[in-house]
Amino acid sequence: GMKATMTTGGLTLSRRRMEALAEAGIELVSVSIDGLEATHDALRGTAGGWRRAFDALRHARAAGVRIAANTQINRRSMGELVALGERLADAGIGAWQMFLTIAHGNAADHVDMLLQPYMLLEVYQELERVLDLCDARGIRLWPGNNLGYFGPLERRLRRHQNAEAHYQGCQAGRTGLGIESNGMLKSCPSLGGPANTGGSLRTTSLVELWDQAPQLRALSRRTVDDLWGYCRECYYAEPCLAGCTATTEPLFGRPGNNPYCHHRVLELQQRGLRERLVQTERAPDEPFGMGRFELVVEPIPSPAS
Repeated sequence: GMKATMTTGGLTLSRRRMEALAEAGIELVSVSIDGLEATHDALRGTAGGWRRAFDALRHARAAGVRIAANTQINRRSMGELVALGERLADAGIGAWQMFLTIAHGNAADHVDMLLQPYMLLEVYQELERVLDLCDARGIRLWPGNNLGYFGPLERRLRRHQNAEAHYQGCQAGRTGLGIESNGMLKSCPSLGGPANTGGSLRTTSLVELWDQAPQLRALSRRTVDDLWGYCRECYYAEPCLAGCTATTEPLFGRPGNNPYCHHRVLELQQRGLRERLVQTERAPDEPFGMGRFELVVEPIPSPAS
């Protein structure tokens, strides 16, 4: 059978509601907490949201439900992850998922919050300290699909995720799917647009859509020949296949070349280079609206410049 879990911002998850969810059989609640208090409330646009998120964790734990957290990493939250981890550990979480903010929604309208690829060097130094904290406090760190990619921390990041302890490519249309509130089926909950929507469960069965809708099967049939740019020639091209589609598609309009890669950033650094994203087209005002970005390869500036 299916395990019932929930991811929530926690704003309205009162003790009474949590007790009702526990009685209904929910097994785990993960609360989205995106930094320390000021950062979280600013990102979410809700004053008091951080405190209510921690209240939700407390209510779930009191109801006997396992608790976890999920956190996005961007320019505003980087530097706060260890301190946030201490507070989450004190709250009693058993697992913590982390992922990079992608260029959808609020981030598509405020690109200054997005990490530049070269900032991953600093992010992964911080994540090493986060891993140390999680080991010490008994928390399972669960990397999102857009974290990692064959850098020095890969085995530590993915040791709880699969037996090989390394990234195994985008799972959209392979081991996962998403169902929107209107019944539309997607190969991943984070993907948007008609190219990723395979039809409606209101008119067609899940089995039929899964087996026949080309939009759901396209990503699962991707090969190295579909990659481009740096990823096409990368040593890890075959197992990785350019990483998370939901991260790259909003940048370039198509998957297959992912600058948010620890291995790639380190390789470029050894050559004295870095990559920088420049927005060339704003995202339309619609769900999963995608802008366009240009990828600039440039020499690493000297410390004095």
